[in-house]
Amino acid sequence: MKIITVTGQAVVIPGDDIDTDRIVPARFLKEITFEKMGNYLFYDERFHADGSPKDFPLNAVDRLGATVLVVGANFGCGSSREHAPQAIMRYGFKAIVGVSFSDIFSGNCQAIGVPCIPVLQSDIDAIMNAVADASSTLTLDLGNQQIQAGDQTWSSQLSPARQQAFVTGEWNIKEILKANAAQTRTVAKRLPYIQNFTS
Repeated sequence: MKIITVTGQAVVIPGDDIDTDRIVPARFLKEITFEKMGNYLFYDERFHADGSPKDFPLNAVDRLGATVLVVGANFGCGSSREHAPQAIMRYGFKAIVGVSFSDIFSGNCQAIGVPCIPVLQSDIDAIMNAVADASSTLTLDLGNQQIQAGDQTWSSQLSPARQQAFVTGEWNIKEILKANAAQTRTVAKRLPYIQNFTS
């Protein structure tokens, strides 16, 4: 599936160096599948010990339908757990805009079709201000490397390789393998260790 544009309501998570343990606390890594990961997104930031909600951006009633995260610098740092991107995607977010991202984190996001769009430090405050009104929407145009809110436009700093992967659909490795199943089988037949494994 090609991902060329993403448009939706945005929610700002303030602060830099937000690590994957804050995104998904370690105690939830015992889950056998990723199915419930969306429930645990920023869990300790969102809830008190008794389960009552805290004053946190994701709990704002007027942001419950947000599909774009807006963050600061070095988002997704820390451990390389795949649970963090999975939680973000399963919560309902389709893209993340920020100053910078951990490379492993952004790679894990790419693998599940969630673009991490870097922007200049000088632009992030303007973007955060532009989406302060809950009625505003943010449009990420991956094809043209632009971000737009109302009449304001900023340049995306997404690398050409990652931009190409999203706009061509090449981010989805499983679909590429399925589309090339015949060639995959042909190559597998030539590999002795594959033949020994299946014999």
